[in-house]
Amino acid sequence: MIARLVAKGGAGLVLVAALFFFGDYAVLRLRGTPTSTVTVYHYLAIQEKNNRQEFVFQGTEEQTCVHSMFPHMSDPPCWYAVKHTEQRQNI
Repeated sequence: MIARLVAKGGAGLVLVAALFFFGDYAVLRLRGTPTSTVTVYHYLAIQEKNNRQEFVFQGTEEQTCVHSMFPHMSDPPCWYAVKHTEQRQNI
């Protein structure tokens, strides 16, 4: 009895999440796929012997983002991309 209730609740949550995602995509396509660009700064983080890190600037790159709640068309949402403008690679 309880297992069936949990299964129905889980299926309901998955259905609501899928509807929200596809609704977000539909609104994005109806608005004409609005996109923007964000400047992303790339750094190398080099570990040194004395437990310090040296950061080496690698350059900038323009990243396309979409105005939606979820990532669509291989682009992150702009609200997320604006908050994550620095990317580092640990060596």
